[in-house]
Amino acid sequence: MPWNPEIYNKFKELRNKPFYDLIDFIELPEASTAIDLGCGTGEQTAILAEKFSKTDFLGIDSSAEMLIKSKSLESANLHFERMLVEDMVESNKKWDLVFSNAALQWSDNHEILFPKLIHSLTSKGQFAVQMPIQNENLLNKILYQLAEEDPFKSYFKGWRRDSPVLSMDQYVQIMFDGGLEEIKIMEKVYPIIAHDHDTLYNFISGSALIPYLELLEDDQKELFIKAFKTRIAAHFPKLPAIYAFKRILLYGRKSEEKI
Repeated sequence: MPWNPEIYNKFKELRNKPFYDLIDFIELPEASTAIDLGCGTGEQTAILAEKFSKTDFLGIDSSAEMLIKSKSLESANLHFERMLVEDMVESNKKWDLVFSNAALQWSDNHEILFPKLIHSLTSKGQFAVQMPIQNENLLNKILYQLAEEDPFKSYFKGWRRDSPVLSMDQYVQIMFDGGLEEIKIMEKVYPIIAHDHDTLYNFISGSALIPYLELLEDDQKELFIKAFKTRIAAHFPKLPAIYAFKRILLYGRKSEEKI
């Protein structure tokens, strides 16, 4: 799936707010190892590596386009590698911190994946994850609805990408069953103030819209984008518009292994 770092980073400041909220939960000992799942361009991983300078960080991402920018950020305690999250969890390597900001919504089957991620923690290791709650966010709802309507449903041959993001109750059970303590789970709205409708379109075009557009021919893509923008304008008739973008933040610490 081709990502465009420039489009994605148009909203860097907005995307950084939940990142900073998430890292406020974390306390790391001097000697530790950490992995950032879905690190993108690596800029946020570099902030983590600077904040926790005694920790060895590995940032992984499946996108070669995103990782191009990460190479210039590598340092003594920060490295990057192209890798799927699903491959990482099968490596059986243990981490003092498993971290992910706005990435795991692209990985399927959270009922299976998240227990494996938690299992990859060391004793007293920390788990910190943030994701958009796609099924509850209006732009995602508009996208899903439009993809189910003709002629677009025929263009996609009935395909749609359902969000794998679970409920708070499901995550707290997974985290508890995985032996996490000090569990913190919160849903938070990060408002987007849009002075025009293109701002709202550009926000989703850099993320959730990508796999849909990738499946369309040029003329189909043009028609879909036009219809999507029209639908956005209809749902946000008043400008400036406020878009209540919801995210879920998860944190827990692995219980200490008894010897």
